[in-house]
Amino acid sequence: MNNLFHWVGVQSAPTTSRLWTAGLGAAFGILAAGLVVRFWPELGLGLPLLIAPIGASAVLLFAVPASPLAQPWAIVGGNTVSALCGIFWMKVLGDPAYAACLAVASAIAAMSLARCLHPPGGACALTCVIGGKAVVAAGWSFALVPVALDSALLVGFGILYNSAVRGNYPHRAAQFAAPGPARAGFSMADIESVLSQYDQLLDVSSEDLDTLFRQVETRAYRRLHGTIRCEQIMREDGLTLRPEDDLARAVALFGGHRIGALPVVDAEGRLEGLLRLDSLVSVGDEARVGQVMDTSPCIAAADAPIDELLPILSGGMYHEALVVDARGHLLGMITQTDLLCALWRGHIAEQIALHEEGKAG
Repeated sequence: MNNLFHWVGVQSAPTTSRLWTAGLGAAFGILAAGLVVRFWPELGLGLPLLIAPIGASAVLLFAVPASPLAQPWAIVGGNTVSALCGIFWMKVLGDPAYAACLAVASAIAAMSLARCLHPPGGACALTCVIGGKAVVAAGWSFALVPVALDSALLVGFGILYNSAVRGNYPHRAAQFAAPGPARAGFSMADIESVLSQYDQLLDVSSEDLDTLFRQVETRAYRRLHGTIRCEQIMREDGLTLRPEDDLARAVALFGGHRIGALPVVDAEGRLEGLLRLDSLVSVGDEARVGQVMDTSPCIAAADAPIDELLPILSGGMYHEALVVDARGHLLGMITQTDLLCALWRGHIAEQIALHEEGKAG
């Protein structure tokens, strides 16, 4: 049965919230466009201001707002460009039987070149050909009113509605920091290269694919290695500085403990910054720690998985992470060495487990 569903392209079952969100959005979007038609009938000059293809645009806009086919330029540009194609061929040929096929074909080409492919655009092109005497008589103006007008009204309401309900329209791909092994595995250029080999438009952006793949890799990584949290590997040696300390004390701590960075906290233990040894090279003896410290170090929560730190601490900007509680009090510090040691121990544990499974099998 599953193979049959896959073969005929049965989609995944929708959630209840997705059904309500899409349905209500489409209803109010069409209502918003219809009310403009009612209150400003003079715009139409006898034309139907609410055209059928806008219903198809509403399905995309409210049911799959993350789709590249449902973005503002796709809706407004795709519908308008397609309408112009339909009007052109009707003016050139005059016979709907011949103009219809060329209108849809040229609409697809024009939308693709303008990078605004939108499936309802084909219906807009067809509407301009078979819409009747009033539509044909309107000529080029039909592409503006009602096509562009309806599209713009729908998009305008869609931006307000989707922003209120989902908080992400026009769609922007979420940024996701994957663990180091996943980050090293592929790049955006790799995704673009693979997509170019398909020779067809996939209904998902390369940015969304990048985020999706990295989330999947992170889940797989945690499933294989287990979740190690920052509080399990952080150093709690209690070595700290105050912003008002002089640099002589900092130099003494650096030299006595052979470390490269020291957290800076206030009198109550709240994190103020981080002082690195290399920042003391060109500083006068009269300076204070608060004048030299980095006020925006890498900060991590105690319960954060350590794989989230891997792309950060391996990126070159940060070499250590400071672990704090919910009120900003310093709990400990994790260096690159601490992180690598923990990951290596996890790798060894995984290999031992696999070896034991092999012996048992």
